[in-house]
Amino acid sequence: QVQLVESGGGLVQAGGSLRLSCVVSGTIVSINPIGWYRQATGKQRELVASINSDGNAIYADSVKGRFAIFRDNAKKAVYLQMNSLRPEDTSVYYCNADVHTGYSLKSYWGQGTQVTVSS
Repeated sequence: QVQLVESGGGLVQAGGSLRLSCVVSGTIVSINPIGWYRQATGKQRELVASINSDGNAIYADSVKGRFAIFRDNAKKAVYLQMNSLRPEDTSVYYCNADVHTGYSLKSYWGQGTQVTVSS
């Protein structure tokens, strides 16, 4: 059973910073890629950032230069450092990972963590 557990969300003022964490547990052979999505109220879920096993990352244009994604393969974790936060970054942030368990390759989602940026 693969599980993704996120933490680190909260309320922050505009211009502030937060770091989100996501830890993957279960029977895992490999994780590639792993990343963060977000979904604001009334909007579609969108990719924020993703990183592959080689450490290559992609970002949504709206967060380039403000957010950074890191992964720790030994801990089976991914982090999203969010700086210069804006009210429009307010969303539920979801961790997503493509996990190979040895007998299947499947996409998994975390439960989501709320990020609220006040103006």
